[in-house]
Amino acid sequence: MAHRVYGELMRYAHDLKTERKMHLQEGRKAQQYLDMCWKQMDNSKRKFERECREAEKAQQSYERLDNDTNATKADVEKAKQQLNLRTHMADENKNEYAAQLQNFNGEQHKHFYVVIPQIYKQLQEMDERRTVKLSECYRGFADSERKVIPIISKCLEGMILAAKSVDERRDSQMVVDSFKSGFEPPGDFPFEDYSQHIYRTISDGTISASKQESGKVDVKTTVGKAKGKLWLFGKKPKGTALEDFSHLPPEQRRKKLQQRIDELNRELQKESDQKEALNKMKDVYEKNPQMGDPGSLQPKLAETMNNIDRLRMEIHKNEAWLSEVEGKTGGRGDRRHSSDINHLVTQGRESPEGSYTDDANQEVRGPPQQHGHHNEFDDEFEDDDPLPAIGHCKAIYPFDGHNEGTLAMKEGEVLYIIEEDKGDGWTRARRQNGEEGYVPTSYIDVTLEKNSKGAVTYI
Repeated sequence: MAHRVYGELMRYAHDLKTERKMHLQEGRKAQQYLDMCWKQMDNSKRKFERECREAEKAQQSYERLDNDTNATKADVEKAKQQLNLRTHMADENKNEYAAQLQNFNGEQHKHFYVVIPQIYKQLQEMDERRTVKLSECYRGFADSERKVIPIISKCLEGMILAAKSVDERRDSQMVVDSFKSGFEPPGDFPFEDYSQHIYRTISDGTISASKQESGKVDVKTTVGKAKGKLWLFGKKPKGTALEDFSHLPPEQRRKKLQQRIDELNRELQKESDQKEALNKMKDVYEKNPQMGDPGSLQPKLAETMNNIDRLRMEIHKNEAWLSEVEGKTGGRGDRRHSSDINHLVTQGRESPEGSYTDDANQEVRGPPQQHGHHNEFDDEFEDDDPLPAIGHCKAIYPFDGHNEGTLAMKEGEVLYIIEEDKGDGWTRARRQNGEEGYVPTSYIDVTLEKNSKGAVTYI
């Protein structure tokens, strides 16, 4: 409709406006020419009238002098010559006036019987064409509407069927599945027997006192920590969103992390495809130098490699967080409810960011830090003794190691290998000073030692 009706109508209206303006200009030019002819005829008429009056005066003067006996012959001759001159000029102006009159009458007849009717005829034809075009547009508009009506009817039928197929139970369950938190209800409150202090014996009192002191729990603090988890009936926690989504409930955090990992994998696939394409183009340039300079692709290749390393590190970091969440969720699913005080303490733990934790060692875990601080890689590979070196490597390219969990290295630097690449493009290495982290596998030359359980002697 926009192309065949509205657009065509706008273009045709512009053309009609231009054509109408041209016809009106032709009419104005014809009217101006007729006015000019009338002025020329009127001027010749006035001039002829003036010369006729002068000729009459000259004739009267001549007749007066001719009848006067006292007038000299010279005066009579002079008056006669003046009369002849005026009479001649009057005849010339008469002829010019007659010619101008005849020309004006002809132009006037042409103007009113030829030029103006032709202009009106062109305007009429233009209007008739406009009417025909309007009828075509109306027809096209109707055809477009008629073609759209079945589609609209089908859409309306689909809306009716969709409305009839609404399943409120299924919809509400989808909402529950999307927004469920993963929190478990708190356990039963223990019975606190204050009468033990009255009826206990000396020996039993000693044992009970030791047990009571070892298992004493601040129930008010535990309950207070559980408050605020039910956001629907309480206040939603304030604060900025954290990178690891630890401010969210476990189930929501798991979904967010999985969604981010999927996005990062898609970006990684794009960068890998781009790297492959650049390498193929570089090979073509090396085989055919006339097609391009292979060196011109090196900056783009380096940028792509950095992007790939960054994405792999981000994926590894988010997978570590996801494993942490899934481990907690599985642990809670297998846990049985108990009225034991120690169980209540464990169940009520909550991290500073608001995420649920089961292990007291994980309670204070914050965002991963570098340079010897506690990070997610240390959590995953934490042992009492450091991992033995299984080989060594030499850095082929420098690596800045700005991201969390990575290890910066200089070109030519030799490092211990404590864990091989598991297919994600990263190798875990250690310096001589004990600093550990991940380095890109493509940036190092790895040499593994067979049956090596300790440190490696460097060359």
